[in-house]
Amino acid sequence: MMAQRLVLQRLLSLTPRTLPPQGQRMFRGPLAPHRRAFGTSTGCGSTFNVQDGSDFQDRVVNNPKPVVVDFHAQWCGPCKILGPRLEKVVAKQEGKVLMAKVDIDDHTDLAIEYEVSAVPTVLAMKNGDVVDKFVGIKDEDQLEAFLKKLIGA
Repeated sequence: MMAQRLVLQRLLSLTPRTLPPQGQRMFRGPLAPHRRAFGTSTGCGSTFNVQDGSDFQDRVVNNPKPVVVDFHAQWCGPCKILGPRLEKVVAKQEGKVLMAKVDIDDHTDLAIEYEVSAVPTVLAMKNGDVVDKFVGIKDEDQLEAFLKKLIGA
């Protein structure tokens, strides 16, 4: 845990951060309406970030659609490669499967519950049950085969 904090402190010290002076907004014009979008590269709502345990229960375990769960970490290099690749392949399925992203540093309890010992770990869940799993990086063809097996196509 201490090593993770040190790595995080080092990363934060290297990241340029500029904030507007206190009392000023970062943009001009009317305030944008708040929406629950999580900055995915797919742009189609099939990918979401898990917010907490109850969110995971509602949006993953209780979901009637198959869900791919990507356990990742900000400091994980392979995760940064796999994440966008997996999002792209999920988007191609046009809503037949969803993708939940779980940051293991923010949701350690979920990582422990689902026995995640390394990242990236990807679970395939159907009707609340884990039906398949892999650890590490896969190419797009392997990911498509993984999803087709989950969907039953």
